[in-house]
Amino acid sequence: MSKRKVLITAFGVIIFFSIFLVNFIQGKYVVPIVMYHSVNPEASPKNMLAVSTATFERQMQFLKMNHYNVLPLESLATLIKERKKISPRTIAITFDDGYKDNYIYAFPILKKYNLPATIFIILSEVGRPQDDRLSWDEIKIMQDSGIITFGSHTLGSEPLINIKSEQEIKKQIFDSKKILEEKLGRPISAFSYPEGRFNNKIKQLVMYAGYTVAVATNPGKRFANDDIFALKRLRISANCNNLFIYWVETSGYYNFMRERRHKK
Repeated sequence: MSKRKVLITAFGVIIFFSIFLVNFIQGKYVVPIVMYHSVNPEASPKNMLAVSTATFERQMQFLKMNHYNVLPLESLATLIKERKKISPRTIAITFDDGYKDNYIYAFPILKKYNLPATIFIILSEVGRPQDDRLSWDEIKIMQDSGIITFGSHTLGSEPLINIKSEQEIKKQIFDSKKILEEKLGRPISAFSYPEGRFNNKIKQLVMYAGYTVAVATNPGKRFANDDIFALKRLRISANCNNLFIYWVETSGYYNFMRERRHKK
């Protein structure tokens, strides 16, 4: 074979594998949905459910300065459901439980950078005496800003998968939606499974209740990446103080790496 033919063949092989690699990588992309809990100045590095206020601001500034397309969760779910093309660097921001510090510290930062977020609240904990959860007045102020959307994290904190009574599971799912809608005067479309745990029966009840999107944590490969009633999220904790780690986790490919690691 002539040198010219060898070069042409080698070039063809490189092109083929380049195309294969690009298609493979694109096939593993999952729009990142980040999950926060508490945001406060005194956050301990040992607390996996908290990030410091300074870290949170650096992360939001990172998203803004790098031109991420930050979408409300419901808007993202619509794009996924309709199989619309989603632009690179798209991301959704969520919070679980309804910590009071979401109002005191996270909310002003989100307003500063004009970044939308969804907060999932536990209805029985709203305004509790410990004063560590959001009050209804704070929830309404946040909703009226147009920046924050609220969703249900059920009536109580018990994982639905631990509840034996189907009637009680339905109450947690249906009644929390009804109460939120009555309190906030708007449809409630988003649901978060407590501790991210659920099964197909629970998922079906969430659909029957009229929600249009539900989020978990990492339900694994048995649930498709485009299942809008089992959307996978990335828990953001103290290890994301490092913006490089935050960039990796919000790249859209971290879920693929995470699931391969868990498989091992």
